[in-house]
Amino acid sequence: MKILVVDDEQDICEILQYNLENEGFEVVTANSAEEALELPLQDYSLILLDVMMGEMSGFQMARRLKNDPATTQIPIIFITALDSEDNLVKGLNIGADDYIAKPLGMKEVKARVKAVLRRTQLQQTVSTAVDNKIAYEGIMVDLNAKTVICDGKELEFTKLEFELLSFFLQHPNKVFSREDLLKYCWPQDVLVLDRTVDVNITRLRKKIGHYGKQIKTRVGYGYCFEK
Repeated sequence: MKILVVDDEQDICEILQYNLENEGFEVVTANSAEEALELPLQDYSLILLDVMMGEMSGFQMARRLKNDPATTQIPIIFITALDSEDNLVKGLNIGADDYIAKPLGMKEVKARVKAVLRRTQLQQTVSTAVDNKIAYEGIMVDLNAKTVICDGKELEFTKLEFELLSFFLQHPNKVFSREDLLKYCWPQDVLVLDRTVDVNITRLRKKIGHYGKQIKTRVGYGYCFEK
């Protein structure tokens, strides 16, 4: 999972990056909201966002993210020295998922990050179960109607392509071997080679356009859909 740290204090960015990378996260840092907004924010699983920064505050950046359909679902944890109830309420009203007060304790940071990510994944699972639809940015998969809408356009999928995409979206950020994918997505009475998986992955990547880059190859392990 990718985490973005936005704070105008370089030391804090480096400390958070070091500790979170030790927990297995991929971490990118930015020293201002303006710098962060130049990044492909939809690629991140979580944003740690300082409140008090230069031209644009963390509150202002959070509002922009929550008003953009491409980033509205990304969880935000505010980092702040402001501990008044009014500021806490303001951040929560914007859509913050949690608060961490400065000075930072790394054990608390890591615990809160993991808790927010677990809660977010659970909410996504529950949402999928309710309406039997799976969404990621501009992709909408209807498990009942067996349709895929990509950036407003319905795409034609083979059964295997549909099963692969549905499976990846239901299990984001988890690596599956070719054997796993054959077990879960192919008919049990059909004999196929591992190479068949690679061919279908290649076709799926092309079919979903720029979202194809989210299907990552983990050499020696398999594939995963990285959110």
